[in-house]
Amino acid sequence: MKKKEKLYLSSKKHVGAFNQPLIFFLFICLIFSVTSVRLFWIQILNGSYYKKISEENRIKLIANPPIRGRLLDRNGVVLADNKLFYSLSIQPRLLNNIEWIDLRQSLSDLLNVSTDELDTAFNRSNSNTPYKKVLLTDLSEEQVIRFKEQENNLYGAQIDIGLVRHYPYKSLAAHTLGYTQLITQNEFSKLSERGYKLSDRIGRKGIEAAFESQLRGQWGGEMLEIDSMGTVQRSLGLKLPKAGKDIKLTLDLELQRTAEKVLSDKIGGAIVAIDPRTGAIRAIASQPTFDLNFFSQPFTKKQYDNLFLSSNLPLLSRAFNAYDPGSTWKPVTAIAGMESGKFPATKKLNTVPCITYGSHCFPEYNKRGFGWIGYEDAFRVSSNTFFYQVGVGSGSNALYDAAIKLGFDNYTGIETSLDENKGLVGTKKWADEGRGLGKPGETPWIVEDMASASIGQSVVLVTPLQLARAYAVFANGGYLITPHLVDANKNWRSEKYLQKVDINDTTLDTIRRGLRKVVTSGTGVGINLDTSILPPVAGKTGTAEDSSGGRDHAWFACFAPYDLGEIVIVAFAQNTPGGGSVHALPMAKKMLQTWYEQKSDNELTSSKD
Repeated sequence: MKKKEKLYLSSKKHVGAFNQPLIFFLFICLIFSVTSVRLFWIQILNGSYYKKISEENRIKLIANPPIRGRLLDRNGVVLADNKLFYSLSIQPRLLNNIEWIDLRQSLSDLLNVSTDELDTAFNRSNSNTPYKKVLLTDLSEEQVIRFKEQENNLYGAQIDIGLVRHYPYKSLAAHTLGYTQLITQNEFSKLSERGYKLSDRIGRKGIEAAFESQLRGQWGGEMLEIDSMGTVQRSLGLKLPKAGKDIKLTLDLELQRTAEKVLSDKIGGAIVAIDPRTGAIRAIASQPTFDLNFFSQPFTKKQYDNLFLSSNLPLLSRAFNAYDPGSTWKPVTAIAGMESGKFPATKKLNTVPCITYGSHCFPEYNKRGFGWIGYEDAFRVSSNTFFYQVGVGSGSNALYDAAIKLGFDNYTGIETSLDENKGLVGTKKWADEGRGLGKPGETPWIVEDMASASIGQSVVLVTPLQLARAYAVFANGGYLITPHLVDANKNWRSEKYLQKVDINDTTLDTIRRGLRKVVTSGTGVGINLDTSILPPVAGKTGTAEDSSGGRDHAWFACFAPYDLGEIVIVAFAQNTPGGGSVHALPMAKKMLQTWYEQKSDNELTSSKD
């Protein structure tokens, strides 16, 4: 047995020795086969893909942002431009952890910035590029000089120069100009095909948003060849960025300044000044307001919340928001009465202390009435009971038709319409359908609604801009204009933008004479007191109950000169009880003074030339 065992072991040993070269050969064949398959897959099947990656690793495109177009007033004064700013950035690929710690301490000492702030910026999640991380923005000139003096000892760090939107007049026309913000991820996914980048700033409100495509310009860039160490070898091509287009607005800086000033002591309000011949807006302001430069600099979450979540709603444009118009609405009721034929221009009505409709007695504001009066005197003394009778007698359809003719319950056509409220003119149909809140049939139209609507209360809401557009009809002889902020070489007096209102000349003349009487001997007589000589003015005061529950609003709408109609001004003081003649009229008066002084100066200059 021992001999057989030895023979068996010997034969097994020889077999194993024989198999070892075979196994090694097969192993080598397997490796070459796998390698060949892999090379075939990379070079043949996916060659173009990996060639593209190789090119991208060798060639880098350095983007150059465009210069955003400026915003100018009608005389070429710059209202929005671009300002140089300096930022501190580093290239993480050039630094290891120990080197970063040393650099961080050097930068902290040199620029008087805490290491914690630098670390936070370094570790920020959206700064994941290996080529650059921005640590500080808006460096002071002193910080830049200090850095430049020690630049050779700050390997991996650099100072970058950029442009940021700058508004030299800060809060002036803030709601109209609008502002820019960094593009969001959602916006980028939609706009990347149009050349936008994640570092882009985009117009967020106002003119900045409405004319974004013209203001932004086009990116440029330089193609660089880079070696495996990241060192630039040469430039392969340069495409200069294309600057955005400057936009000249219809706004007048001096008139806009006056508008901002007269609103400054109000808790809320708006001013609109518009050319009734063309629709060009000369001034449009809202209070409270905000500094547009806020969005061009770093801010904390607390600062952001203080602006966006403020109970005062500083970001809300009162010029585009809708409120109860009060007695400034009475010309609409007059149109309904005269155009329906139920209350012609010569009609006189008995105004009394109180008129009962439904379950409510609607009073005359003086508690006595004014006796038998016609339209012109009804405007002059702002009689409520006169217009109650006209409105209720004409009906909601006639009132709505008159309102539509003057552009109410509709958008004005202004370029920044995304910020605009449509307003409301209540009707029987609107009430029967639920008043926009309830279920159909639950809130039917009642006679009390019609009485309230007759004097611009409760079921009527208009914006200051809409009211200015309506009063332009009385100023220009019966044409509905298109308010605009940019002329853009359009013929604003063409039928496309200037529409003849379908009302009789008798109706228009009666309203015009009534509005003139308001300021010569009625509730608006204060426009002529304690002031320099102004051209003849026509207008209407208004004191409106706030249907949302706040204190009364004050309104004054006017135009001048009475015979020519060159300017319309609407002044609105939100929740400012005391009457339109007390609070809104003085604002409009100061606007008229500024406008007339400018007009006189221009005429004097022209005569000398």
